[in-house]
Amino acid sequence: MLTGLHISNIVLIERLNLDFGSGLNVLTGETGAGKSILLDALSLALGARSDTGLIRHGCDAASVIAEFDTIPTDAYDTLSEFDIDTSDGLILRRTLSPDGKSRAWINDIPVSIKTLKSIGDILVEIHGQFANHTLLNQSTHRSTLDSFAQKNIIGFDELLSATRDAYKKYHTAQQKLSQLQETLSRSASERDFLEHNVNELRQLNPQPGEEDELSTKRTNMMNAEKNAAIISDAHQSLTPHGTSLETLLFNTAHILERIRGEINPFQDQIDKLYELASSVAEIADSLEPDATDTDDMDTIEERLFAIRAAARKHRVSADELPELLSKMESQLNAIDNSDAELHRLDTDVKKYRAEFDSCAKKLSVLRADAADKLRTMLLAELPDLKLGNADFSTEISDTSPSGTGTDDITFMIRTNPGSPFAPLHRAASGGELARLMLAMRVVLAGTDDCHTFVFDEIDTGISGATASAVGARLNRLAAANQALVITHSAQVAGYADKHFKISKSVADNKTTTSVHEITADERLHEIARIISGSEITPESITMAKTLIKG
Repeated sequence: MLTGLHISNIVLIERLNLDFGSGLNVLTGETGAGKSILLDALSLALGARSDTGLIRHGCDAASVIAEFDTIPTDAYDTLSEFDIDTSDGLILRRTLSPDGKSRAWINDIPVSIKTLKSIGDILVEIHGQFANHTLLNQSTHRSTLDSFAQKNIIGFDELLSATRDAYKKYHTAQQKLSQLQETLSRSASERDFLEHNVNELRQLNPQPGEEDELSTKRTNMMNAEKNAAIISDAHQSLTPHGTSLETLLFNTAHILERIRGEINPFQDQIDKLYELASSVAEIADSLEPDATDTDDMDTIEERLFAIRAAARKHRVSADELPELLSKMESQLNAIDNSDAELHRLDTDVKKYRAEFDSCAKKLSVLRADAADKLRTMLLAELPDLKLGNADFSTEISDTSPSGTGTDDITFMIRTNPGSPFAPLHRAASGGELARLMLAMRVVLAGTDDCHTFVFDEIDTGISGATASAVGARLNRLAAANQALVITHSAQVAGYADKHFKISKSVADNKTTTSVHEITADERLHEIARIISGSEITPESITMAKTLIKG
């Protein structure tokens, strides 16, 4: 629902803040007051084509902000692409500069004008100069009829779901069959090549993570070989000039032991020399390098190089080789067992197609029932809207199978007896089209996800009972949604839940349009003005009282 519209420097509007409510919001005013400017501004916020002529004279920029508190489900996919948070509703903002540049934001996230329009078309359906009537787009007719059928035809929803499931099974089986047939068409030229690769990879038998494991072993063995040389050098340093350091220490101790006397004054040094000699002997014994198995090293390197060569050949990583082997084996197996597999898949396709055709046929019958009911309900609305000679039908034709069946739906209309039916967007124009759209929206109320409708002067060319019928239907539509109506009809204005008056004033040689909500006596006098013109009479006041809803 549109809750707020904020306009700055658009044509005659300098600055304007409007708060709309649920139900029927009516805007009235004298001719030329600027009612169309509001629609221009709202359309700009919804992504309409920009026009620098909309910028107020003497201003360097114009902007419009539209606030919404409810978001139709159809908008979520687009909004999620831009990571837009919708927990607090939506704010659509558009700016326009004199050089023609236009920028757009949704909840302060910059978006393209195309994205803004795609969201705007979902949020608001406009019936007027910048019409984006969803129902005039033939591609929406099937989903519209289906939404109507789900609420008015028993069992339709369940059958539609069953049709989707049946089509999914059929489509999946058909894809598998097509893939197998494509594989077999290449099998004659590819089988030998495929078999060679499978045998080669089977013989290699690569394992996930094996490349890293072999590379680590190879590095460790190379390091061990280098370390052995270092240890050998250290061992040789303990035997300078060919005599071991251990021997030198023992010899030194033996020499000191020859000192005569009751107590050898160097006994402590002798003991330490023996200890040092023993320690050196232990160290020398421990400095024996592990022997490097060169044969094992060669085996590891050959295996590692073979795995990497296979990965390069098939343009995959080494870890993907086992998966590639499995895939090739499956392809080879499919070729070798093609007859049986073809028969199985062909049987599945026929079985699931039969199930789908059965569901689709039943769905077509229910759609025809829904179309009849839609026609009956719609025709009941038309006479009061001065469309009593019009007729409506739904053309159901065959189309390619899909999850929604095999039906192509087109809404058809004729406005005069004897005339041929024609697609909706070609058969009516002007006020007829606006009233027809109103009738359809009243009948379809609650079956779609568009909550805000805008009608621009839908009452053109009608008066009296017809205008009252238009107001009553706008009121019915707005009860389940929200409607904004620009009108010159007192009968329509009388149904308003919120009434806004559009005025134009001149000050300091500047013309400005203003809008404000009117209630009580001010609203009564505005409706009386619409009835009698510039001079409000007691009779027009009395008539206005009878027209005001409630």
